[in-house]
Order: sequence, then structure tokens, then C-alpha cells
Amino acid sequence: MAIQGPIPVRFEQVFPHGCFIVGEVEQVKDFDASSKGRTVYAKDKTTGELVWQVAVMDADPTVKAGQKTVAVKILSPVQPVVPAALPGLPFVPVEFDGMTATAYVGQNTGRLAWSIRATAMRAPRSAAAPAKASAGKDVAA
Repeated sequence: MAIQGPIPVRFEQVFPHGCFIVGEVEQVKDFDASSKGRTVYAKDKTTGELVWQVAVMDADPTVKAGQKTVAVKILSPVQPVVPAALPGLPFVPVEFDGMTATAYVGQNTGRLAWSIRATAMRAPRSAAAPAKASAGKDVAA
């Protein structure tokens, strides 16, 4: 099979209606390596970067209520900074760069699930000023 490892995806493919931060950015613990009184934090097996996690709410109105909140893991040597809040919004809108998706079977449900990772988070780009692509380069984030 040609597909091995995480599948590169664009933010717009995962969250076509956008998403909002609904939790704190937390460092992911490595439960296998940790012991009582000694916490070990997870590192990405490929890059060696620390793994952080943030809960986001999918803004897609057709997503079922129980599936609206998703954890996005961010690979970064330092804690990622949440974008500035926008006046009048109860949640902070966010976009992610360098996204990948990895399929797995949920232990509790036996159903297909996805692990979403990114290399950075940022404030959404303005719809009035779309990102410009460099000549010959794909805009895949």
C-alpha cells in the first residue's frame, strides 16, 4: 500500500467551516514512560518535537453535537500561543498549519477515528486577503 504514516491535509479539508479553541493548550503526557511521582511528556516519534494538545470546536453546523469537539495535537519545541480573542466572540477562532491525519480504530467504539496533528496554530486569515502561493509551490498547510 502506498499510504504509510500520517496523511498530509489542509486546514480547509478538516475544518471547512473553521474551528474555535474551547480549551487550554496542554502538554501531552507519555503515560507509558511516566511513573508515580515522575511525569514524562510525549515527543513525536519522527521529529522528536514535544507534543501539545488543544480542544477545538468544529464550526460545521451539520456535525453531531457529540462530535463537535476535537483534540488537535501540535508538534512544537515550546508551548504554542493561542491567537488573540476577537471582540464579541465567546471563543477564539483558530487555524492550523502543517496538518496531518492518521486513521485508527477507537478502542471503546471499534469505529474508525482520526488523530489530527499540526505544526503550528494561528489566527485565521482574513477572507478579504487570501494567502498568496509562491510560484510552483502548493499552498497545502
